Amino acid sequence: MAADAAATLPLPKTRDRQTFARWMHLWLLLLLIATSLLSLGYGAADASLFGALAALMNGEAISHIEQVILLDVRLPRLLLGITVGAALAISGVLMQGLFRNPLADPGIVGVSAGASLGAIMAIVLGPLLPAGLLALTGNALIALSAFAGAWIAMLILYRVSTRQGRTSVATMLLAGIALAALTGAASGLLIYLADDQQLRDFTFWSLGSLGGTSWAKVWITAPIVFGAILLAIRLAHGLNCLALGEAAARHLGIRTEQLKSGAVLLTAAATGSAVAVSGGIGFIGIVVPHLLRLGTGPDHRPLLINAALLGATLLVGADIISRTIVAPAELPIGIVTAILGAPVFLWILLRRRGLVDL
Repeated sequence: MAADAAATLPLPKTRDRQTFARWMHLWLLLLLIATSLLSLGYGAADASLFGALAALMNGEAISHIEQVILLDVRLPRLLLGITVGAALAISGVLMQGLFRNPLADPGIVGVSAGASLGAIMAIVLGPLLPAGLLALTGNALIALSAFAGAWIAMLILYRVSTRQGRTSVATMLLAGIALAALTGAASGLLIYLADDQQLRDFTFWSLGSLGGTSWAKVWITAPIVFGAILLAIRLAHGLNCLALGEAAARHLGIRTEQLKSGAVLLTAAATGSAVAVSGGIGFIGIVVPHLLRLGTGPDHRPLLINAALLGATLLVGADIISRTIVAPAELPIGIVTAILGAPVFLWILLRRRGLVDL
């Protein structure tokens, strides 16, 4: 059950946890602001937000190069990092609440696998498209194909697992595993047919990156993700009741079928749009909900808000590391999140089993 993640801690009373959760909203928001300032202030290029602010205060002009770096490179990259991190985190909360399993991950329903297949199809088969269509899509072809792949995977899963208006979570889980295997085989076939350059492009995409971010990606992705977050918060009460079991939730007046459908649709929208613009980034969706439940308990309303804030902060911080640690080159952000997230997740598992005390 999703609430089991908090069972190993002697959590305070419900009222105290609610107060603590509200304070966490503030502290996580301040942490996100501080991390965002660092993201704008430092990078491989010799431009600094703090230097630009100091120049403005002294009445000095900012060079055109600094304006481009700060406003057209770092700022959209920061906003996209916030959007993607929040999307992955709230998708993890929704999946863990839906499956009542703290090990659930956005990739469990096959959304990420469908997005990966869409991306490799765009990379390998894209040159075969008519020149007019390629000119129309431009650099957004991979993102559009990944988003379409995610949504097609979601629609297939929903159709397979829904019968007479009822959605079986167990069937959805098994179908997700089967679909991930099928899309993985299709992706493998396309990779086998790819040339060296296409293979390098897909490998870099699959490891995750916020490089090449544009304002267009931000304007397309942000409304989808933050709309999904607002709608997900409205599902919080239903997810709390679902933790008691579907029968108990129905007795409490929860429309469980609508709840399950809504959770799947929102996960597909958030994860699909995030994966489409950033590639494969792991561990955010599974580690963030775990860490927050240890402190605030299983209540989904504060959990969803805090997860969005913490997920955004962690991804922005990982992006700072990825673009500065090997500057002027850029380390794929998926490698950074795996290096940071895997030990934390292992520590959480060991702590739950009582094998570590810290």
